[in-house]
Formats: sequence, C-alpha cells, structure tokens
Amino acid sequence: MKKYLYRSLLTALVLLTVSTVTIASEAKPKVFMTKDISPNGLMAAYKALGREPSGKVAVKISTGEAGNPHYLSPILIKDLVQSVSGTIVECNTAYGGSRAETAMHRQVAKDHGFTAIAEVDIMDADGEIALPVNGGKNLKENYVGKNFENYDFYVVLSHFKGHAMGGFGGAIKNVSIGIASSSGKAWIHSAGKSKTDPWGGAQDPFLESMAEATKSVSDYLDNGKKILYVSVMNHLSVDCDCDGNPAAPDMHDIGILSSLDPVALDQACVDLVYAAPDGKSLIERIESRNGVHTIVHAEAIGLGSRQYDLVNLDAK
Repeated sequence: MKKYLYRSLLTALVLLTVSTVTIASEAKPKVFMTKDISPNGLMAAYKALGREPSGKVAVKISTGEAGNPHYLSPILIKDLVQSVSGTIVECNTAYGGSRAETAMHRQVAKDHGFTAIAEVDIMDADGEIALPVNGGKNLKENYVGKNFENYDFYVVLSHFKGHAMGGFGGAIKNVSIGIASSSGKAWIHSAGKSKTDPWGGAQDPFLESMAEATKSVSDYLDNGKKILYVSVMNHLSVDCDCDGNPAAPDMHDIGILSSLDPVALDQACVDLVYAAPDGKSLIERIESRNGVHTIVHAEAIGLGSRQYDLVNLDAK
C-alpha cells in the first residue's frame, strides 16, 4: 500500500513541477529538462548547466552491444561532442559479447557510427589504474581504464533505460561500470571480492559499489568540478544498451535531463518513469532489482542529493 501511495504522490508532484519553470533554491541541485529530443535539445540541456569544459575533454557514452538498436544516435550527439572537441570514451565489457576485446569493441563503435563523429578511445586497451574510494562500505579501490587519467574534464552522456541487474542505468551506472576497466567491472559487480568473476554477488552490495565507484571518479575530478551529466530518456526498454537482444521499448520517450549532480539526475529520471502513464514495465524492473538503493547509498556517502529542483527549459 505504501508503495502505491508513493507512486500517486510522486506522479502528482513530478507533473506539477515539470509543467512550470521551477524557482530553484540554493539548497537543492538543479536538474534541467527539455522534451525536445534532438541535437538542439541536447545542446540546450548541456548549456543550461553553465559549466564550460576545459583541457582535454572526454565524452563518456555507451557504444551499445552489437544487435542493440537503442544506444544514443551519433546524429543526436554529434553537435555536443564536437562543440567540446570531445573524445568519445568507453571501456571493454566483463561479460563477453561483441565489446569484450578492444579490436571488436572498436569495430562496434565504427559500425554504430561513433568513429565518424569523433575519435574513440577504449580506455582500458592498455590496462587500468586504481582510484581510491573514500568512505566506501564495500570498495576501497575502483579500477578504471588506464587512459582515464589522460583527460581533464568528463561529459557523461547517458542513455537512461532499464538494466537486467541494476534495475536501471543512468548517470551513476555510466560512470561506475562504464569507466571501470573490464576487470574493474567484475570488481564492482562482486562488491570488491573478485576481478575475474562478475557473477553471483549479493544485490545490494553491488548497487552500493556502483555508487562508491562513481564517487571515486567524482572525487578525482576535482571533487565533481570537472564533470557534468546529461541523460537522454528515449527508447525506454527494460534492458540496457549492453544487451544484444533487448526487449522492445513499451513506453513513450520523455526528454533530456542534465545536472551537475548525478544523484539528483538519476533520481529525477526515476521519478519521471514513476510519473509516466505507461511506465509499468520499467517500474517493475527497477523495483525487482531494488534499483533505487543505488541512489540512496550514493546520497548517504556524499556523492549528491536526492532532493532537487526541476527546471523546465521548454517553458522559457
């Protein structure tokens, strides 16, 4: 009963907030939103953040597993990537598939059109480095692709959707699992118990480890001052872009959101799914994996805030 009351109250709150331009308080991070899922809409969400990348810029995306059509379109992201002179960055997977080895991964990136719009760097092609995890419950170190340290600023460009293990994938997953080396992915999945076996770990420690890994990246990047987050809510399947045979999306596209706070951004995306009239399947996926626990733990360890002010860019 409490769960369904939460949904009803949340739906009313989110719909009311999105319908107007929110007057944001200083105490809460801003999350910007547009329903315009286009190159112009993506640029508007990015520019609303007011943070200019400097130095060598990495744009973290998911290149998408071969056979999956739901990854972010190169046509959609091209203007943003090129406006920051960005290098698209990724790391190899830990579960096999078409992106487990660098040569295959580069081919997928080419096949999906990413090499046509920017340089693509598979950051763990030559190994990994360890980042310290401060205040972690499960991890003391986070293993990321070696080339991670070659970049001064990160634009985290995520496709929000479901996920078979995490319940959903957004900004936190894109940073934690996405920037982790292949063995680092296993380390997160196993909550710091194995760098070779990503399977069989307890669920909540895995979710907590994603939050802890993301905090290590944020801490490294000048305590979050050299990173920003943009999430696209389209092609909302219950499955991730890492699935080569995903379920077809069964809900409408929602929009593009951005924030300097990854916790606020993921929470806003989850809230919008709950507020959607056709979000049943994705809600069930999130709840069946206890997916919101990732955000709860991320807030608890100081990565960001679950409270936010939602600013409707379309109302201007």
